[in-house]
Amino acid sequence: MQLWERAVRASAIAAGVVAFVLAGPAPRANAQTKESKDVPVPIYKVDPFWPKPLPNKWIIQGIPVMVTDKDDHIWVVSRPRDINPDESGAATTPPRTDCCIAAPAVLEFDTDGNLLNSWGRPDYVPGWPAEGIAKPGAGAEHAIVVDRQGNVWIGGNARNDGIQKFTSDGKLLWDFGHRQPKVPPGQNAGPVPMNNQDTDHIVMPIELFDLDEDAHEMYVVEQRRVTVYDMDTGAFKRGWGGHGMPLSEISNDPAPPYDWKKGGPPPDVKEFVPALHCVHIAPDGLVYVCERGSDRIQVFTKQGKFVTSFFVHPSTPSRGMECGGPGSAVYGMCGTTYNLTFSHDPDGKFVMIADGTNDKIWIHDRKTGELKGSIGDNGRMAGYFHWIDAIAIDSRGNLYTGEVETGKRIQKFILMNGDKTRRARPHE
Repeated sequence: MQLWERAVRASAIAAGVVAFVLAGPAPRANAQTKESKDVPVPIYKVDPFWPKPLPNKWIIQGIPVMVTDKDDHIWVVSRPRDINPDESGAATTPPRTDCCIAAPAVLEFDTDGNLLNSWGRPDYVPGWPAEGIAKPGAGAEHAIVVDRQGNVWIGGNARNDGIQKFTSDGKLLWDFGHRQPKVPPGQNAGPVPMNNQDTDHIVMPIELFDLDEDAHEMYVVEQRRVTVYDMDTGAFKRGWGGHGMPLSEISNDPAPPYDWKKGGPPPDVKEFVPALHCVHIAPDGLVYVCERGSDRIQVFTKQGKFVTSFFVHPSTPSRGMECGGPGSAVYGMCGTTYNLTFSHDPDGKFVMIADGTNDKIWIHDRKTGELKGSIGDNGRMAGYFHWIDAIAIDSRGNLYTGEVETGKRIQKFILMNGDKTRRARPHE
């Protein structure tokens, strides 16, 4: 073995140990306590060699979402428009530098980190997310679900984006529709007015959506609502707002401001406060919604009856003037509930929440909302995060994470104290 290889492996092993300590028994990180049903708080160790290098001088870009499928393949959305000039020298004619080229928008990996499949790019098909938009930050690919048949569902967060269904190798099968009408050429677009009562159209952004394949239903979060559509026909079925309020009662006015510097959580308002950043169905059928605008998780039955809610690190600013966006040199991001997944035990006792503002994975008891631990911190080393946005879990309980902004990477965390039983949970 060459000296440089030894050094790399030694550094990687050290990084793995650091990640284990951060995620292991400690006063603020995964403290081991006696849990009901003897389910321990999960402990994770980073795999510093995952994934393997990409071919074709490709480089991964911002990762807003990733999911696992029934075969434990990890599907990753990498936004090609996020690439910077200093990263894309090999894409010029002639090449300015030896590397690199933005990777395709959809990447499929196995659990060993091998790239199995790749496709998608800006304007890949008519209606592809952010169609015709070239600059970063104006909208892009932002959602992915893989169903039991291996079909890949993609959504975006630009003004006229929708949801599209593809085969596993990227052939367009169906467009879900429900798009906002396009503004005629030459007219000023302006912001899209909020209308939580209009179920014919979905107002972007759709940050994430989920499928209930047994019921043939699609759950979408946008504006201040959850809407449920037939996943085969697109027909609207039902919907609700914060705390289960009817769609007819949801306000279309801007969310009220609050002063986070006074301390304490955001105001406990009844309505949802945008941005709604995820929706996922737990193993017991309850529906979990990431209410990033309030640092909160709200929980419902599939019929929209409110069950419970809990805050996630609520001293973090969740909205307002001091919230930046990608590339902001003045303000960082806001909110703590970017995405979530459920722990590997049969009931999914814990919910693991990706917080891209504090750059941690918070581990909460799914039923009580009690904080049980955390994984990671802000940093560039293996096991740390910078703007974590994506999180998914495979059938063995291993975690996968993705980062946006300048993070632009994916990582794997190995479950150290699971029961080694295989439990496939796609769509998380």
